[in-house]
Parts: sequence; structure tokens; C-alpha cells
Amino acid sequence: MKKDENLKNMLAQLDTYRDYISTQISTTQFPSNPHNLYEPAKYILELGGKRMRPILSMMACELFSGEFEKATNVAMGVEIFHNFTLIHDDIMDEAPLRRGKETVHKKWNSNVGLLSGDILMIESYKRLATARPEILPEILKLYNITAIEVCEGQQMDMDFEESESVSINEYVKMIRLKTAVLLGCSLKLGAIVGGAANKDSNDLYDFGTNLGIAFQLQDDILDVYADQNKFGKQVGGDIIANKKTFLLLTALATANASQKARLESLFTETDLEKKVKEVKEIYAELNIKEKAEEQMNIFYKTAMQNLDAINATEEKKMPLRAIAMYLMGRES
Repeated sequence: MKKDENLKNMLAQLDTYRDYISTQISTTQFPSNPHNLYEPAKYILELGGKRMRPILSMMACELFSGEFEKATNVAMGVEIFHNFTLIHDDIMDEAPLRRGKETVHKKWNSNVGLLSGDILMIESYKRLATARPEILPEILKLYNITAIEVCEGQQMDMDFEESESVSINEYVKMIRLKTAVLLGCSLKLGAIVGGAANKDSNDLYDFGTNLGIAFQLQDDILDVYADQNKFGKQVGGDIIANKKTFLLLTALATANASQKARLESLFTETDLEKKVKEVKEIYAELNIKEKAEEQMNIFYKTAMQNLDAINATEEKKMPLRAIAMYLMGRES
């Protein structure tokens, strides 16, 4: 009972971090001209979101220093970088909406979106460059590696759309690069600012990366099996789009000739309700949901082991444990 109460209190603390970051964003000053360069940058930052990446930076810093405010600039740096990637991703995906609002390239145009995204990338560097001289090289090295990896992951994701053969290992590598490494980076940046030992900052990086992979695998599962009333997007959307998810790739890898032929024939099915229904039937025959959940749990448990290895009291690590449970919708 006490454990449940502690977790509840820790999750309530997320609002404190989120409100702090929202205040930092609302007070960020951009030049007034050219208006069409800076206004879109301000617009995307103020659309909201969970702010998980800056929260992780602040939590990691607080774990080792007792003061989350010390991580303000690295937290803002990763949040600004994340929003830069969202602008460019939306252009590449031709997405009309972001968090229920018009995407930047729809509200303005693609050229404006590209330039405004570039401004955010530069702004993120400005934030990181304020770090203490003795830790600045380590911070910039980690940030540069992560930024390149995120771009590599995005390119892999686009390449997969045209590729006829994608392996499960390649898919896991893609989600690691595109999504998970930025979570790991956010945590490690906060740990560095907070004065963590190298081993502890590396364990935190691995915690975030493994948690990020588990979270993305969970998203793949939910896209097929979630309650539509609770899911933030169309259930079955990945099936309709023939998206190469962990579930589809596992099905293709484990199906017999007949099942594979049925599955591939559904790629061109125009009756979308029928398509989703019959793909799910094949998944059931192959126990795909269970196989995906097993893989998700492996990464989640590995993340928890990474957290266990950190040299800090359980009480201090509890906020990070709570946020992992929160992201994965778990109670323990």
C-alpha cells in the first residue's frame, strides 16, 4: 500500500517538472523578425506534449545533485531538439496535424518549416553551450552522436517503406536510433550536469534506451490491440498502412507458406475493416501479440536492471522507476 502511495506521489511530481519546462518555454525569447522564421519555432514549442525528455534530464540531475534546476539548459536543449525533429518529420510524412493542431508546414509552408526547424536546432546548441567548461566537451560529444543517430533512424524508417525485406533486428535497431537514444541521451545529459560518476551516467543512458525500445514495442502492440476509446490514434492504423512493425515482421518471419501468402495478399485489400480483421486473425494463429509482449518485457526488464545498477538509494531512484511504470502502463 505504501509503495502504491509512493508511486502516486512520484507521478504527481511530474506535473512540477512539466510546469517548470512550460514556464521556461513560454519565457523563451525569439527575435520578432523575420516573423515567418521565428513564429513557427515558437508555435511548435508551445503546442505542448508530455515533455518526457526534459523531465528525464531534470530527474537524472536531481538524482545526483538534489537540484533539478541545474539541468534547465540541457533539458531545454533536448526538448528544443525534439521539436526540431517533429517539424522535419511532419514535412517528410506530409502530416496535417500535430497534437491536434495544424503542423508547421501546413500552417505556413514546407520551406518555412525547414528553416524554422534549423533555427530550433541552433537554439538547442545555444542551450547546451552554456554548460560548465569542464563538462561541455562530454555534453557536446554525446549530443552530436545522438543527433546523428536520430537522423540515421529516420532514414532507416523511410528506407523500410520501400524495402521488400526488413529483418526484426533491423527494425529494433531503427527504433533504437529514431526514438530510444534520445531518451538515453536526455538522462545522461542530466546525470553529467548533476555530477554523476561515468558508470552511473552510462547505466542511466542504457536505462533510457532500453525503456525507449520497450515503449515503442508497446506502441506497436497497442496500435493493433488497444481500446479505441483510450488510444490516441486509429486502432489498426499500422495494418491499414502496411507499416513494417515488430508484429508484421515477426508474422512474416514465422508464418508458413500459406499464412504468408494470405498475409501478403491483404496488403492490397481495399476493404479496410476486413483487412484489419483478417490480419489480426493471422496474428492470433501465430501468437504474434504474445511474442511482441515477450520481446517488450525483455527490454523493460533490462532497463530495470540498468536502473538497479546505479549507485544511489532506492528512495532516490524511485521517481525514475515510477516514470518507467507510467510510460509502460504498469503497476509493478
